[in-house]
Amino acid sequence: MRNGRIRQDLETLSPNAVEFIEKDWPLWARDDQTPPVTEDGEESWRVWMILGGRGAGKTRTGAEWVRARATGRGHGSGSRGRRIALIGETLVDARRVMVEGVSGLLAIHCQDEQPEFQAAKNQLVWPNGAVAQLFSAEDPNSLRGPQFDTAWCDELAKWRDPEAVWDMLQFALRLGEAPQVVVTTTPRPLPILQTIMDDAATVTIRVETAKNAANLSPRFISEVRRRYQGTALWRQEFLGEIVEDQDSTLWRRDWIEEQRTDQAPDLATIVVAVDPPVTATKASDSCGIIVAGLGEDRRAYVLADCTLQGRAPQVWARAVIAAYQNYHADRVVAEVNQGGDLIETVLKSVESSAPIKKVRATRGKWLRAEPIASLYAEGRVAHVGRLCALEDQMCAFRADGRVSGRSPDRVDALVWALTDLMLSSGAAPMVRTL
Repeated sequence: MRNGRIRQDLETLSPNAVEFIEKDWPLWARDDQTPPVTEDGEESWRVWMILGGRGAGKTRTGAEWVRARATGRGHGSGSRGRRIALIGETLVDARRVMVEGVSGLLAIHCQDEQPEFQAAKNQLVWPNGAVAQLFSAEDPNSLRGPQFDTAWCDELAKWRDPEAVWDMLQFALRLGEAPQVVVTTTPRPLPILQTIMDDAATVTIRVETAKNAANLSPRFISEVRRRYQGTALWRQEFLGEIVEDQDSTLWRRDWIEEQRTDQAPDLATIVVAVDPPVTATKASDSCGIIVAGLGEDRRAYVLADCTLQGRAPQVWARAVIAAYQNYHADRVVAEVNQGGDLIETVLKSVESSAPIKKVRATRGKWLRAEPIASLYAEGRVAHVGRLCALEDQMCAFRADGRVSGRSPDRVDALVWALTDLMLSSGAAPMVRTL
């Protein structure tokens, strides 16, 4: 009866009035989506840190706060924002999520206050003259020169060099009486997050994904809970916690056991991934060498662990090429952070016709491994037979990106192999049976 009455009342309103109600954020926002204020109603903070799980409503909160600052209306208006910085992991991310996303700035405004997105200048301009400039966290120096009174930093924990970008932003926040910053991010165990949170001028809130359940698929909530509850990913990606205790790992043995198989099906693509060591002594890190393939069922199959310990470049290069030939692989995926083009040169000296795909790490080991662990949790990766040394390393992999204080070379190679097979757009040339 009540819903019917509401529907009848809405039908009597003009389209503009309906739009106003729909876009009236103070009417719809949860308490944790409104800026913190003192008993006197003042926003005395400089930084509002919002740590939230996936789908918790972080982006909408950040966008609505910027909207309020730019227009001077609604929650979070405080002092007006005239010059605003929008900083995403990349310019593409800033535009795709912060500006044009379903919860982005262009989607949340009423027509009479809608800003104009000037793509050529990477900026938004409001009818009242407020301007928001887009920046990429890939380029900290782009923040040298401009000045702002307002900033929104999205997914700071994913930035490649968050300390450098954050420092440059602080020098740029020099307009107005009380410049303010909102940070919306899924948390990760990064020193910069703790540094910001420890600052007396920062107010931090944590928002669980479940708080936004009304706007999410019930099946999503139940499935994530079933697959991930109790894991580090659950605490980080659902509960919005900073996972930094050394008992947490990304992988669970039951995920591996549930999908283990004795034989791989027909495979569309096979790769050999190599994580070369910096030196070649008995005390050196191992040379991680993992063979994996992509099945017609769109699942990945880890076929072999050919890792070597403390060997000279020519030795591990021959092992990589032997794996490439024995498994009739399509390509070798080689991390080149340490050796650069020398890695390709060493491999080509053993087999000149072997196709080498060079990859370079721009994020930490934990961050690179997260999406791969998710594939395991979703049942999309199977181990063929038992790969005990690899599996032990996977289940001992910690939040600091290490295993017993050492580099996780087998895990690194595994991550490169599965990233290439499952998270890249390369096409499979043929189907073969092992």
